Amino acid sequence: MTLTWELLRGRAQNGSLTGVVRLLVRATEEERLALAPEVEAAIKALDRNGWWRGQNNPNPGYALAVIGCMPSAARAAALLQRTSMQSWAKDGPAHFLEVARARELTWLGDLGARLAQRLPIRDANVDLWPVVSAFLREGGTEPPVTENVVRAWLDRLLSPPWQRNEDKTPLSIRLREDPHRDLLLPGVFEFTGFGSDLAAMGWDESTGQWESTPVLPKVIAHLVADGTLERKVILDLTVDRLLRGGRPNEVRPFALLHDALAPTLDEACSHALDYARLLPEAPGAVATLAQKALRQVDEAGRLELETLLDTSGPTLVRKEKTLVKAQLTWLEKVARREPGRAGEVLETIATAFGHPALDVQERALTGIGKQVAGLDADTVARLAEASVILGGDLPARAVELFGVAAPESADKVPELLPAAPPAEMPAPIATATELAEELVALAHERGAIRWERVLAGLVTLYATEGATVLRAALQPVLDRYPGDFAESSWNRTEPLLHLGIAIRSVIGPDSPAAAPRTGVGRSGNLWEWLVTSVRTAWQDGRRGGDDSALAATPDGVLGLRVAELATQLTRTMVPLIMATPTHVTGSVDASVLLERLRRAEAEGWQPWPVDFEQALLRLPRETDPAVVAAAGQLTSPAGRQFATWLTRGGLPDPVTRRFEQTPDDKNRYYWSPGVRRVVAAMSPARDGGLRLERQLLTVVPGTHPAGYPGTFHGTGDVLTMVLPHHREAAAAWALPEVAATADQEQREGAGVLPLLAECSGPVGPALAHGVAYGLGARHHENRVAATDAFLTLAARPEPFAAAVGGALADLGADGVLKMSRVVPALAEVHRAGASVALWEALATALPTLLPAAPHGLPDLLELCSQVARAVHARTEIAGLADVASRPGTTRLIKEARRLQTVLTP
Repeated sequence: MTLTWELLRGRAQNGSLTGVVRLLVRATEEERLALAPEVEAAIKALDRNGWWRGQNNPNPGYALAVIGCMPSAARAAALLQRTSMQSWAKDGPAHFLEVARARELTWLGDLGARLAQRLPIRDANVDLWPVVSAFLREGGTEPPVTENVVRAWLDRLLSPPWQRNEDKTPLSIRLREDPHRDLLLPGVFEFTGFGSDLAAMGWDESTGQWESTPVLPKVIAHLVADGTLERKVILDLTVDRLLRGGRPNEVRPFALLHDALAPTLDEACSHALDYARLLPEAPGAVATLAQKALRQVDEAGRLELETLLDTSGPTLVRKEKTLVKAQLTWLEKVARREPGRAGEVLETIATAFGHPALDVQERALTGIGKQVAGLDADTVARLAEASVILGGDLPARAVELFGVAAPESADKVPELLPAAPPAEMPAPIATATELAEELVALAHERGAIRWERVLAGLVTLYATEGATVLRAALQPVLDRYPGDFAESSWNRTEPLLHLGIAIRSVIGPDSPAAAPRTGVGRSGNLWEWLVTSVRTAWQDGRRGGDDSALAATPDGVLGLRVAELATQLTRTMVPLIMATPTHVTGSVDASVLLERLRRAEAEGWQPWPVDFEQALLRLPRETDPAVVAAAGQLTSPAGRQFATWLTRGGLPDPVTRRFEQTPDDKNRYYWSPGVRRVVAAMSPARDGGLRLERQLLTVVPGTHPAGYPGTFHGTGDVLTMVLPHHREAAAAWALPEVAATADQEQREGAGVLPLLAECSGPVGPALAHGVAYGLGARHHENRVAATDAFLTLAARPEPFAAAVGGALADLGADGVLKMSRVVPALAEVHRAGASVALWEALATALPTLLPAAPHGLPDLLELCSQVARAVHARTEIAGLADVASRPGTTRLIKEARRLQTVLTP
């Protein structure tokens, strides 16, 4: 039978690999080589996503044709690595080797090396490595020791049985018998990207289940114990990997391996300097094992004292208190053992005076006090000088111990500078080319400032440059991003699509004004829908619903403005947008709006209504009397409305009140929070007013909290710029998302807090609870955002701290907020210099938290002692004396007594 591509393709598409092999093996070499061009052309013509469609995947058969017909490794590798050829290796290497042996290929090892070089670093295909490995072994070629090769080898090694054709051979046996083990196993240690993968759960064939601890470390230790792996090599690799560091989960598997190896005294001595480097800087678990090893060396008399003292200094200010206290105990023992050098050791112990935790400072001071009597006067003086940084009630104890008074500068923190005014907006867009560049940037990142510049630039340049210039600059952008600026099944409510409509109305024959019945881009009734949405929003003050292309939430105001621009730009020839901010917060200077209105009157045009209302909502709360007087001279309808708005004081503050949502226990889903959530209900302070007003200032929360809310994840700056001088109103909308960062450990949500703090207006329950929730968020970036917001608020004149303190008490008393998260964030506030405001918040929270005694309260009391001493507080805290007077020595009682001492004159 003559070998043809039709025969091969038919068997490949039917999934008959045996049939493909039979055809290739029985053919002559001339027939195989003659078929190479057809094989190559067919594979190049494959749909890149077609490999996963249908029941029969032809790729394994096509791959056999590649091995059976290609004349070189280079051409074979190029075809097998095409995106359309994924999953070609899923049936293993046997058929490939049969064909290659029939051809007596000399380049199979070269093919294996080429494929190995292109193995993916992430998301490795576990079926691919066995075939590549077989090619390498068949050709007598060693695999390249690169990160992607090591990862592919390791992923296959650790894969569960169902990914290995139900091969249930234990990992220890597979690793022992692996032909590439000695070459590739060191790469697991040498490439830094494997720790996180090893730290994940692993399948243990011995138990037939997933193990919560990494499986590979104990298997390696087992092979070291039976002599398969050389102990010194593995221990050296392990310690070297620990020295290179990384996040805790990245080094955890190697720490477990180190513990499983259980280094002997001699081995620990040989790595003593390595352990000394690990102790101050490595993650907690690694530092603990280093401390254990060094103590073993020291107790054997084989550790230099200088090494111990050098590594102890930075160790004693680590945040892990258990580790630090163990180091203090060790040093105290060494001081007693080495009386001639006790002064040096105790001065090293004094380094712990700089630890942020008062109980660690106290532990160091107590340890020194036990041996201070044997020290010379100069050493005592140096210890007294070091004690100047002690906090809480400890300076007075240091005076008694050393006989030297600590300076008043103890616990001094930086002063918080007054907040600078918000930055001005960037310069307006001046050219069509710049507008095109900003439009591209907007397609990638929809920031509020960029939105404002694009809208203002489009209107101004249309009036000054005309459609021809804009068409040349903007049409390529529309063509490049059709998924954003042209209609699809999912984006009909997107402001970016509405902006595309506006641009097309300006630059092209598809103008909705010219052809309103056909719509934009022949999209049916989209144009009419947009016009209706704008009309409804203006007439009824309503956005949202099935008949509206606009969001009902405040970010929908931006969508409404874009839609208004799209429907009005070519009809009214307004040359200027009124609402373009003057500052990055969204604020519009009243004097600037005055000049814009004067220009409109002089040129005889009226502002667009929604744009003008947004401008009024962005005006500051206070206005220069001269501007108010000048506004009274305006004669146009918009000018008179502007004057009245200023005279009446602008937008009244809405009414916000605390609203508690309870868990939905009856209809509980896994995404629902299991604790109560405090949000804000909001209503306008008046009837009437602007058309945008009622919907913006109305929030009616549900009985139960929403799970993982995300309305403003990408539009927090858009939200705050709608009402830049009424941040409490914006906070009421954003509060559920901020709350979810704490009670549902959501990663996004608190990023809006610094933006709210930059705005102005009273701080009420919405913003106060938002800051409190942010301080207790699960993820560090959200706590940083809340800390920044607190610091910004503290630098401004509006009172806020008592409200935040009340919110902390509200949410912390029953554990909705975890003090273990809140306290470190508040400590950052203290270190940054906002101690006066922080003390006000803490003093407000404590009377509620003390009787509730939530977990972590001792840590909060410790922070209170530090802050109170820094601000010289003498506040009487209700309930503190009762806790301090209780019998016992629990940490809660000790910290209450400490705070009471600091507050007592």
